[in-house]
Amino acid sequence: MRILVTGGAGYIGSHTVLLLLEQGHEVHVLDNLSNSSPEALRRVADLTGQQAHLHVGDLLDQDRVAEVIAAAKPEAVIHFAGLKAVGESVSKPLTYYRNNVTGTLNLLEAMDEHGVRTLVFSSSATVYGDTVELPINESTALSATNPYGRTKLHIEYMLDDLAASDSRWSIAKLRYFNPVGSHESGRIGEDPQGIPNNLMPFIAQVAVGVREKVNVFGGDYPTPDGTGVRDYIHVLDLGAGHLAALEYLQDHGGLHAWNLGTGNGSSVLEVIQAFARISEKEVPYEVVDRRPGDVAASYADPTLAREEIGWKAERGLEQMVEDMWRWQSANPTGYPDEESYVVADEDQSEEGVAKASAAKRASSSHKATKL
Repeated sequence: MRILVTGGAGYIGSHTVLLLLEQGHEVHVLDNLSNSSPEALRRVADLTGQQAHLHVGDLLDQDRVAEVIAAAKPEAVIHFAGLKAVGESVSKPLTYYRNNVTGTLNLLEAMDEHGVRTLVFSSSATVYGDTVELPINESTALSATNPYGRTKLHIEYMLDDLAASDSRWSIAKLRYFNPVGSHESGRIGEDPQGIPNNLMPFIAQVAVGVREKVNVFGGDYPTPDGTGVRDYIHVLDLGAGHLAALEYLQDHGGLHAWNLGTGNGSSVLEVIQAFARISEKEVPYEVVDRRPGDVAASYADPTLAREEIGWKAERGLEQMVEDMWRWQSANPTGYPDEESYVVADEDQSEEGVAKASAAKRASSSHKATKL
């Protein structure tokens, strides 16, 4: 199958591209490289012996999106591209609405124009907001508490309306929880630009000596140790969920929503302690004020995904930390500068890649993390 993966050079995207290539799919990637690296795709090619086709472009560029879809001729799209820092979304809501919602609208219009109507969408558990119902299942009321979560929720509503208006669309909305870990080789992993907004990469950078300490946002939540509790899921388990959803859509079609999580919650302090134990490194931390938009606890009921698409998470917290540490210790500063290697892009000139690289360097202090 020919599959277009938006944001495919990013963290979750590159791991999913790897799994798709291993399954024999032809993969095209659309990525603006603002917070991702073509080196990830080069390493994916080394690991799989297969090459994904990289198309450099931004979802906010309508002409470029249409051009890529016309050139790639995908049979399905997996949509990861977007900004996802909860804290930053509170201070820059318009940036998040423009990038996430408008970008998705441009993608959907281009897909519809070219007759591509199978989509796996990267949604988020943030669409459930601060719910008192735990574990969270797909029937839990939707009520996001921050602009990032609201962009995901707006997109979900957009997909609901689209599917209701045209039965030719086959759509999966994957509401996943907290992706962590890396490929077991340590060759690809999470490489956030600037200061990490997610817990695990921040802990890893402290353990490897890049940062001084971990800021624990809130120590007075109504949880066993006062710190936030989250459902952490290995990135490869998450990628496998996208493949399972795609396979399901081929046979069933329609509109579907599935939680992708382990069903188990771990506190911030538990994750810090696990990382210190496995890395055999000191991980100093300081409890600071809560962040706006954060919730006390969030963990999934993944039963529906197991029953309908035959998926369940296989890896526990120990393996997540082991794999994350393998990546971080081998790549203490992340991927090398993208100018140190050649990008293979069938329909993007070297000048275009250079411009994208320059844009990435200019935005290196940007705190948003691409999936």
